[in-house]
Parts: sequence; structure tokens; C-alpha cells
Amino acid sequence: MYFHDEMATPWGRLDLTVDAKGALVHIAFLDEDSRPSALAWLRVSEADRTRDARRVAAVTAELEAYLGGARQSFSLALEPRGTPFQQAVWKALLAITPGTTRIYGDIARELGRPNGARAVGRAVGSNPIPIIIPCHRVIGANGSLTGFAGGLAMKRGLLELEGYRDHGQLFSVA
Repeated sequence: MYFHDEMATPWGRLDLTVDAKGALVHIAFLDEDSRPSALAWLRVSEADRTRDARRVAAVTAELEAYLGGARQSFSLALEPRGTPFQQAVWKALLAITPGTTRIYGDIARELGRPNGARAVGRAVGSNPIPIIIPCHRVIGANGSLTGFAGGLAMKRGLLELEGYRDHGQLFSVA
């Protein structure tokens, strides 16, 4: 059984899903096409999810504090589903400190896959818990902002919220 609720951000609405233990399992960026994809990712039907703001309240509170600039890290229990490689990439993302960025190739080298930047990119792109697992902190090798499920405006906004400054680098939109 899963529980979910929605919350507003400056860039749109999020659907937050926790499991029966209260661990965060999924964050979806909502638009007219996203709800079916969120359910497909969880491999559940709408009947397996119950809207329950109380069960999702800790997630909502931490995200609101983060988006309000009152916190830069999270203390939430996380249960992202993925392959061992995806799990390793997501763990590496959690080590990127707020206000800094990394490139896909650096993460690949850290994971012992020096030619694995594209595989890292696929794992980053399949991150089921964006924002909390900070895939927005990964940028292109040339300094450009690359894809983000919430859109590049949100990615830029999250980086700026965390205090990242371009310092004359490219920080362009790819």
C-alpha cells in the first residue's frame, strides 16, 4: 500500500508517494500526462495508492522548508527502486553538496566506469526521487544545464536556491 499527496512549488505541482513504512518512494512532476507514468513506475494501480496528507506530511514539510530556503538537506527515509547500478548512481548524487555541481563523467569514474557517462546519465534520468536525490546538481561536461524531468527552469531555480553561482561558466541551457 502506498500513500500520496500533492504540493505546489514555484515551478508546478509535485505528487509525493510514500510506502506503508513512511519511506519516500517517488516524486512526480505533475502535468496532464504524468499521473499514468507515475503509477506505471510504481507498478501499481490508483487503487493501490491512497491520498493521505498526514502520512506524507514529513515529506511535504521538508520540501517546503527546502523551497523556502530554510534547509539544504533532508532527513527523510528513502526507498528508491532500481538496479544495483542505479542505486550506486543515486547514492553518488546524495553526496553532491548543495551549491555545487558534478558532471556525468566524474560520477562514472567514481563508480569505476570511466567510459560510463551515458549509463550514469540514464540512471540520473531515471531517478525516482528528484530534488531529494539531487539529480539537478548534475550538469553537462561543458557546464550546460541538461535534461531534468521538472524542466530546465526548475533545475536552474533549484541550483540558484542552493546558492550555486555560475561564476562566469557556461551554465547555459543545452
